[in-house]
Amino acid sequence: MELSIRQERTHEYDTTEDIVKRAFLNETYSDKKEHFLVNKIRKSDAFIPELSLVAVNVKDIVGHVLLSKIKIVDGDNAVDSLALAPVSVAPEYQRKGIGSQLIHAALKKAKELDYRSVIVLGHKDYYPKFGFKPASLWNIKAPFEVPDEAFMALELSKDSLEKVKGVVHYSKAFSA
Repeated sequence: MELSIRQERTHEYDTTEDIVKRAFLNETYSDKKEHFLVNKIRKSDAFIPELSLVAVNVKDIVGHVLLSKIKIVDGDNAVDSLALAPVSVAPEYQRKGIGSQLIHAALKKAKELDYRSVIVLGHKDYYPKFGFKPASLWNIKAPFEVPDEAFMALELSKDSLEKVKGVVHYSKAFSA
């Protein structure tokens, strides 16, 4: 399959949101609102256009990944980080490695843009293959109740979370 990954273009927003909606339609652990989340993040100050990537098969968008700004807060100290959410692949293209390609491309681009870490709430058996580890190893906590093994962090540069601890503060888009 000929696949390219590139930055999403504004005129593709509706198409991308449809992909996101269809990708989560039959997922057990989904509120079926991920496409609304993507829309809200795009309208927030957490949005980074360079980190909204699409997978294109010849001319059709078949997948999308989004990294957006978050903070890890400990009292008066706040450290910038990124949230990986969501990763979406059209149902007919799932289980072909497209999600993995999107995540690798997004992490590479985030590193190029000098971001230092990424946080994800996701499947404990999937995200470790990208280098994610339980965020609790750095004393980083979710702002809500979640299984420890599902809340993970990744250092994009060596020891970038070494002196970081606290609670993740997602943008308002995640709760609006």
